[in-house]
Amino acid sequence: MMKPLRVILVILVLGVGSSPTVISPAFSQMPSEEDYYHLTNFEIPEDVTLEVSAVQMMPDGRLAVASRRGEIWMVTSPLAESVPAGNFHRFAHGLHEPLSLAEKDGWLYVTQRPDVSRIRDSDGDDAADEFEVVGDGWEITGDYHEYAFGSKFDASGNVWVVLCLTGSFDSKALYRGWCVRVRPDGSTIPTTSGVRSPGGIGMNAVGDVFFTDNQGPWNGTCHLKHLIPGKFVGHPGGFQWYDQAQPFMGARPREPESNSRSVLQADEIPELEIPVIMFPYEKMGKSASGVTCDTTGGKFGPFANQMFVSDQSASTVMRVYLEKVQGHYQGACFPFRKGFASGNVATEITPDGSMFVGGTNRGWGSVGPKPFALQRLNWTGRTPFEILEMRAVKDGFELEFTQEITRESAANVGSYQLQTYTYIYQSSYGSPEVDHTTPTIVSATLSDDAKTIKLVVDGLQRGHVHELHCDGLRNEQGWPVLHPQAYYTLNYLAQ
Repeated sequence: MMKPLRVILVILVLGVGSSPTVISPAFSQMPSEEDYYHLTNFEIPEDVTLEVSAVQMMPDGRLAVASRRGEIWMVTSPLAESVPAGNFHRFAHGLHEPLSLAEKDGWLYVTQRPDVSRIRDSDGDDAADEFEVVGDGWEITGDYHEYAFGSKFDASGNVWVVLCLTGSFDSKALYRGWCVRVRPDGSTIPTTSGVRSPGGIGMNAVGDVFFTDNQGPWNGTCHLKHLIPGKFVGHPGGFQWYDQAQPFMGARPREPESNSRSVLQADEIPELEIPVIMFPYEKMGKSASGVTCDTTGGKFGPFANQMFVSDQSASTVMRVYLEKVQGHYQGACFPFRKGFASGNVATEITPDGSMFVGGTNRGWGSVGPKPFALQRLNWTGRTPFEILEMRAVKDGFELEFTQEITRESAANVGSYQLQTYTYIYQSSYGSPEVDHTTPTIVSATLSDDAKTIKLVVDGLQRGHVHELHCDGLRNEQGWPVLHPQAYYTLNYLAQ
């Protein structure tokens, strides 16, 4: 059956000495995610098992793609309308589970399980022939779960590496359950304790470093956490390495109290930096992974400087808005794009405005049916009707949108539903949602430009996810918000 046609109206307004102005096309039926962000599938060679774990755009326009199985492939013309299998060429192999890539001065830097190394092709035959260890100041036992995810370079030329615990529960090798920094001179600096099971690491638009940590002991759900030198981010399993971490770390923190709440423990343990985002379990996925930030200046759409986080099990990409309240990052996560082909791990926005997403189901399973995949996501130029930002204010929240909202729908408090909950901070595995409350939305006021709504809320709950649904809102065309759900982690109250 043929799909119904969309009627698109494009008006060009020409002025003297000016460029054409394109009026955004109207839709004749309810638009979908694909109308705003288009997915392109890469054709992986048939005889290659490419469990994509990291990507890096190279200066010559090729895309470097790492596989969890120890290979790196180069893909020519990765921005083309279609990318056939013939565009793939193996560049390196024999690495130990590379999970991150970065490029500098002609070298491709690889964070693999035992070290950060750098490789390059010195004789021009399109195969790496120089391999150098840059930094390896941590240890491994051989346990399958000892993942190591590395960042891109920070402003000082460091690579930040988050090291999973042994077996995801204990620390049986040096700095397992820590973040370390590998300096340009190769020295390894212990930086932050409390890591459990990372799935990705990345920076925001100003260069602060964040990683995803997955549900388990001391993690009631999956989290996005801020890595700050000298801090502790929640799991005490690696506390035994504080003596070796001197003089870069302070004294060993006090052990957290199990069966508590993270904000209460943060009040008692000054070193504890609690999660900036709690991703509601199952509602937003079950295995938070890759982290990237849109610093393209609008090439990826209306979400400039916001962060994006993948989920391996749900085969999705989420969007994250962060702000600082009382000196700490916190904010909201939103659904963004579903329908990826496998379990998303690698997630990277490149300067041209493309988001490359790749991954594997690795036996864990994923909503995406393929065992592995590599895809590219591009903005179509159309602006979706979305919550752009959700900001905490003293007596509620401010919601800024990408399009104008009808005043009737905005002013009706029945257009919104709000509930809160949190998770138990405990040594046993995970947590259900607990401490549910239903705050009252007292009023909703639309700004003069019809894009910002001030919600006055009675019953804000510190330390809770505030789950907001805006199903009743409509834009001027009568469409609802594409993703009307928002989940704000309110660790600190706005003053």
